[in-house]
Amino acid sequence: MTNNDILKRLRFALDMSDFSLTEIVKLGGKEISESELISYFKKEDEDDYKNCSNFVLTSFLDGLILKKRGPRKNGGNEPPESIGINTPAASRGKSSPRNNSVMKKLRIALELKETDIIEIFKKVDFRISKSELSALFRRSDHKNFRECGDQMLRNFIQGLTKTYRDV
Repeated sequence: MTNNDILKRLRFALDMSDFSLTEIVKLGGKEISESELISYFKKEDEDDYKNCSNFVLTSFLDGLILKKRGPRKNGGNEPPESIGINTPAASRGKSSPRNNSVMKKLRIALELKETDIIEIFKKVDFRISKSELSALFRRSDHKNFRECGDQMLRNFIQGLTKTYRDV
């Protein structure tokens, strides 16, 4: 999945307007205009299509955490540490566990527990055990780490859509 797909699907799942999405991205540390945001939602062959950068996606997810959970207890309003999306490996084009990072940040922002995530997956008939789920949230150098594939992330976002939009 591309960053554009993830942003578009999350916007729909969480029922956000363009204005609220730009505000959340700004809260996460990046200012974008509504026209720039609209260009992320266009199809690749359309004029004015723009690729959503890792920084914009990270800013959205960090902003979502700040909006839903508030600033960190240490007094700062800076976003939580970046986890995996803007890693040097990702910028060099090497495989990185980006989908795992998206899942982690969504889990934090929406304050989801293991059982909540399993229920979200069940809504789209995707079965996952607690041990498989915990493997997704481990550090990438851990021996039991499991990379989250595009299909799994797609199913999770689809489950979020059913949860938050009652579709």
